[in-house]
Amino acid sequence: MLYKTRGIVFKTTDYSETSVVAQIFTEKFGLQSYLINGVKKPRAKINQNILQPLFLLDMVVYHKPSGGIQRIAEVRHQPAFLSIPYDIVKSSLVMFLNEVLYKSIRQQTADDVLFEFLFHAIEILDRTEQGISNFHLYFLLRLTRFLGFYPDNTLAKHSNYFDLQNGDFSIIQPPHKNIIEPEQIGKWKELINSNFDNLHLLSVSSIDRRIILAKILDYYQLHIEGFGLIKSHHVLEEVLS
Repeated sequence: MLYKTRGIVFKTTDYSETSVVAQIFTEKFGLQSYLINGVKKPRAKINQNILQPLFLLDMVVYHKPSGGIQRIAEVRHQPAFLSIPYDIVKSSLVMFLNEVLYKSIRQQTADDVLFEFLFHAIEILDRTEQGISNFHLYFLLRLTRFLGFYPDNTLAKHSNYFDLQNGDFSIIQPPHKNIIEPEQIGKWKELINSNFDNLHLLSVSSIDRRIILAKILDYYQLHIEGFGLIKSHHVLEEVLS
């Protein structure tokens, strides 16, 4: 049976000399794997260029409720990007965020709220011109709201520490090393209280940005089983430095 759905490309793997399997997070069915035959041929019906990380898609798909590899009838890049493929900072951000999303989101069921957040955030990144260097920090903190471990801000006003293990602010230093320390706690609070529209007003030094990003990745590792190590942030840090 055919269905219309929007999708966000997560990963593409070679299947044969001319075919690929694309893992796409869809609005209607969650994360699904799609076999796309002949995509590498010169006159392919589906152009491989639209299967790049975090490309936004309009799709018509065949869907089997029993699961397994699905198939695509029609697909187009919609809305088409204006800047991400041509801006080295934005494309580096996309590669990094894509790696985090691929390790974080595994559900094969619809999640309309999460999908809408991701779709909208990627659109914002494509069109925004300011605050790009802080985009990934805020994005990853906001994403935790949908993954189930958003920071508890109850004690934020009077606290000098954030406990990464428990996901909350602490007035006294927790008895372990998984913390945001007083030197970065102010920027941590500012990030939590920011939004996509005012990130350009947030001043974060390159040193603090690296420390906070490392702490955010620690936070994900502590709360997502099997999250593992992220590799692409080293490239991103070089681009942003």
